[in-house]
Amino acid sequence: MARRPATPDLPPEDLVEKIVDIDVATEMEGSFLEYAYSVIYSRALPDARDGLKPVQRRIVYQMADMGLRPDRPYVKSARVVGEVMGKLHPHGDAPIYDAMVRLAQPFSLRLPLVDGHGNFGSLDDGPAASRYTEARMAPAAVAMTQGLDEDVVDLVPNYDSKLTQPGVLPAAIPNLLVNGATGIAVGMATNMAPHNLVEVVAAARHLVLHPDATLEDLMRFVPGPDLPTGGKVVGLDGVRDAYRTGRGAFRTRATARIENVTPKRKGIVVTELPYTVGPEKVIEKIKEGVQSKKLSGIADAVDLTDRQHGLRLVIEVKTGFHPEAVLEQLYRYTPMEESFSINNVALVDGQPRTLGLRELLQVWVDHRIDVVRRRTRYRLRKRQERLHLVEGLLVAILDIDEVIQVIRTSEDSDEARTRLRTVFDLSEPQAEYILELRLRRLTRFSRLELEREQTELTEEIARLQALLADEALLRSQVSDEMAEVAATFGTPRRTILLEHAGGASVAGAAAAPAGRGKAAAPLEIADTPCWALLSATGLLARTGDEAEPVRGDGTRRSRHDVVTSAVATTARAEVGALTNRGRVVRVPVLDLPALPPTDGPPTLSGGLPVGEAAALEKDERVVALVPLTADAPPLALATVQGVVKRVTPGDVPGNRDAWEVIGLKDGDEVVGAAPARDEDELVLVASDASLLHFAAAHVRPQGRPAGGMAGMKLGAGARVVSFDVVRPEDADPVVVTVAGASSALPGTQTGSAKVTPLAVYPAKGRATGGVRAHRFLKGEDALILAHVGPTPARATGSGGQPVPLPEPDPRRDGSGTPLAAPVHAIG
Repeated sequence: MARRPATPDLPPEDLVEKIVDIDVATEMEGSFLEYAYSVIYSRALPDARDGLKPVQRRIVYQMADMGLRPDRPYVKSARVVGEVMGKLHPHGDAPIYDAMVRLAQPFSLRLPLVDGHGNFGSLDDGPAASRYTEARMAPAAVAMTQGLDEDVVDLVPNYDSKLTQPGVLPAAIPNLLVNGATGIAVGMATNMAPHNLVEVVAAARHLVLHPDATLEDLMRFVPGPDLPTGGKVVGLDGVRDAYRTGRGAFRTRATARIENVTPKRKGIVVTELPYTVGPEKVIEKIKEGVQSKKLSGIADAVDLTDRQHGLRLVIEVKTGFHPEAVLEQLYRYTPMEESFSINNVALVDGQPRTLGLRELLQVWVDHRIDVVRRRTRYRLRKRQERLHLVEGLLVAILDIDEVIQVIRTSEDSDEARTRLRTVFDLSEPQAEYILELRLRRLTRFSRLELEREQTELTEEIARLQALLADEALLRSQVSDEMAEVAATFGTPRRTILLEHAGGASVAGAAAAPAGRGKAAAPLEIADTPCWALLSATGLLARTGDEAEPVRGDGTRRSRHDVVTSAVATTARAEVGALTNRGRVVRVPVLDLPALPPTDGPPTLSGGLPVGEAAALEKDERVVALVPLTADAPPLALATVQGVVKRVTPGDVPGNRDAWEVIGLKDGDEVVGAAPARDEDELVLVASDASLLHFAAAHVRPQGRPAGGMAGMKLGAGARVVSFDVVRPEDADPVVVTVAGASSALPGTQTGSAKVTPLAVYPAKGRATGGVRAHRFLKGEDALILAHVGPTPARATGSGGQPVPLPEPDPRRDGSGTPLAAPVHAIG
């Protein structure tokens, strides 16, 4: 048994307990302040210059020190964590790895700084352990640490003062604004939204060149956050408040669209969720809402997310429920719409401050100016030192024999160094450099190299000195480097910014429901009258509240697209999309995006592509919209081979989504269609410039399987290019013909156009050849486009841009006027 050591003899006064009376409140206050100081400055808040917390900065710096560049192999994450913990960060490995994981997650950072290999987690699940994952620097991290070896920032001791680490990184990227930050300190917190690198750099460059720029000037470049997960930002007032004061809030909304998930059932497909919201969280809230009766009309919710297609959350809607209304409920009662509170708290000169957009940009701009200035001074000093050595070496090479003699006759290196300085008037570094000179450098070519290097160094020194002497030149250099960073790492904006939440739209993004706190939209939408519209560029939409498809004077409100087909219907009804293959595809009107009210003609720039509303086959296209009601007039249609047909009213299958309305021969296809009463006129225009019109009563209605009857007698090689129905109430109908070369590629020739009143063309009998409507110019041999309809006619290019048409020509068979641009459609 070990014996207890004897107690040494101590003086009596040393054995008396020493008790110091301390006020508890004072002790608690001091200890709490020390703890708060440690949390604020060493853990929770980022530096406004590089946007990194200490642990993040140490991770990035240590990876750079380990040489884990993007072109090097991955290493175990545990190795990086161990190096950071052992050398720089006096805390456990768990928080270091957690910080490293966040730096590698593309859904957390707009521009990740760590290139992770392995399971680095998802929005709904955590990462694998550090022993199972690998990592290296991302290209953006290289830009953050570039120049550390050029004395661009101050180095501070590590926790045990045995090593040094940068107090801040050079940060060629505005990391704080681009990647945002979140942290909870003592008595304060920070929560900053990510932004688009290209936009932030553009604002910073403007501030560099215009130091007195206002917040409004900078917001022209940075309109709002750009979240890594995309989605929509609804309401920009809170964003403006945050840019002005550093505090604000905005709502983020998922991106969703309504699709046919089964042949007879629609669903809501979510492709982007609000920032930090995962699909499993949304599904859990949907199940809770269905069980609590808050959500109605939902049949199922399935997460089909994968690496190849990205996020895809499919919410199936029950039959009889309006998908738009269901989507509105989802926005109200699930995390598909969330609030994001901005609190821009960061460290500036060691003090926590709440910063607006201008202050955040100014801090980073000042930091980059200081980095470039220090780097320029360092490079200037190094080049001056090198030039000094080169000049000494040139002196030695010019009289190398005497240099060798001096060295050979010296007793030791110290004497040789002293004699060289005396004989050749050299400095200490020059003499030392000459003593270390290798004999192979004593060649004529080496001398030429040294002289060329001397010239280059002199020029470089002059450039660096000019850069340091001229503040404007220095700022221009900083701006150019910022532009290079934006060009290298910039990506397009992912988040859509919406000024307000109002305005329903189902075009790709579904509806825009009212915000939280407002009454939910009814599941049953009123069956109000409207118009279903088809544009020349293949967009579908609907109007509301009995809106007219065009204004009385026919003028246009927007320079975009033209309407080629319009059908009067109701919101809960269906219309047919007639294709060139003689099929009618059923299209629910509710699937079409509703256009905002306007006193002019509707613009379909937000319309739904026809391929998303109708299931089309390969090489099949929609030529017109047609009504499906039993009381509608017979549907008249014509084919390129001159066949016409009127389909019996009400001959519509009730249980089919698509059906044929004409039996086409091989090589034939439908060129146009519209409802036609007996008193209406059918007008056909052929490629050989023949025009024929006759009363619709001459074509008796037939059933769907019938193949139609002869409508126009065509010449050799001719085909029908246009079919229209003219009503007696149409105002001043005109014939628009566009001629060109049949051998030219579509859309490459402008051709010539002619606008003529239809009244100058005499009516002929059915199955005749008609009359000539256009005289060809030199190089023209066919009509490439034609249209017959009420005044005025509007032409559009392939991108929806308007193309001016010539003034009406009363000549029936006159020549056309050359156009300014190719015409894609007329409506």
